Amino acid sequence: MVRAAGLAADELLVAFTRTVRHTGVAVTADRTHAFLRATSLADAGDRQGVFWAGRSTLCSSPEDLERYDAAFRAWFSAEDPPHPFGEPATRTVQRASLVPEASAGHEGEDQVVRALASSDEVLRHRDIAQLSAAERRLLATLFAGLRVEPPSRRSPRRGPSHRGEIDPRRTLREQLKRAGEPGPLSHRRPRTRPRRIVLLVDVSGSMEPYADSLLRLGHRMSHAVPGRVEVFTIGTRLTRVTTALRHRDPEEALRAAGQCVPDWSGGTRLGESIRAFTGRWGQRGMARGSVVVIASDGWERGDPRLLGEQVARLQRLAHAVVWMNPHRGKAGYQPVQGGIAAVLPYVDQLVAGHSLASFAELLKVVARA
Repeated sequence: MVRAAGLAADELLVAFTRTVRHTGVAVTADRTHAFLRATSLADAGDRQGVFWAGRSTLCSSPEDLERYDAAFRAWFSAEDPPHPFGEPATRTVQRASLVPEASAGHEGEDQVVRALASSDEVLRHRDIAQLSAAERRLLATLFAGLRVEPPSRRSPRRGPSHRGEIDPRRTLREQLKRAGEPGPLSHRRPRTRPRRIVLLVDVSGSMEPYADSLLRLGHRMSHAVPGRVEVFTIGTRLTRVTTALRHRDPEEALRAAGQCVPDWSGGTRLGESIRAFTGRWGQRGMARGSVVVIASDGWERGDPRLLGEQVARLQRLAHAVVWMNPHRGKAGYQPVQGGIAAVLPYVDQLVAGHSLASFAELLKVVARA
């Protein structure tokens, strides 16, 4: 190869890919990397091997083949560099707003977008922190579609059933109605009753993009299971917002909750807040046998050991403790923060909480608790 003097083989090949890109072929960094790997397997000193390695990794359409062949001949035979066949190819991405617009000139495009994916379904999986104000308003209307099933527990009382243990009292009463004549046996089985759900929502500064949606989730749960859901906010202090969320209108309920919370977008004292909840509410019965959901990213300004001790104490009182972290659903996340690392041994499940779809998964986890 004539131009190899003074250059390493990889530098020469990378410079060749720039020439191919100059002719109009859309050569990306991934394709360049694949080309270098292919040439290392085919031997960079073999002209034919390099030619076919580049053809198979750098070209993506029949139009690219002619441009690639010209670039290869010019580069490896010391000819003048080929002139570009046109502007470098750029990858175009068609974007569609998730919020429907009243534009009559885009009816055809809207139909295509609807055929590819529903805007509601796209919103369900979007990270709430990345939504615009208009998309947040549209997302707020989708909370009513969340299905809430409370976890159940066995009641000491028994009720009528078609199977199970024999109910002697009902069987005897039925026989007395028939003047003592034998008849079918009556059965009974233990009844079930819904467990209480306690939702602790972190409203500190790091959780501000998600706090509004988490309170909407608490409002939805409170009205789906009346009287069995308690909602608190935690930050630098503990605030009970269950009464405020009893308003039927979600917007009015969130305004009332916002007026009750003095530490919105403030600091984070998770350990002290959970200690206040356990000491004032938990031991009195609210947390006993309940499913406690803590919605927080785990950033703790205080001592993480205190947070771990209080979650361990809460876990001994509750039926289950579920930690919902908005960063859990993001690629590459590892629970290595001081707060999360301290509570992991005492948490029954660590789930994501960054989108409406993750909220739906959380409700399933709670229902199975």
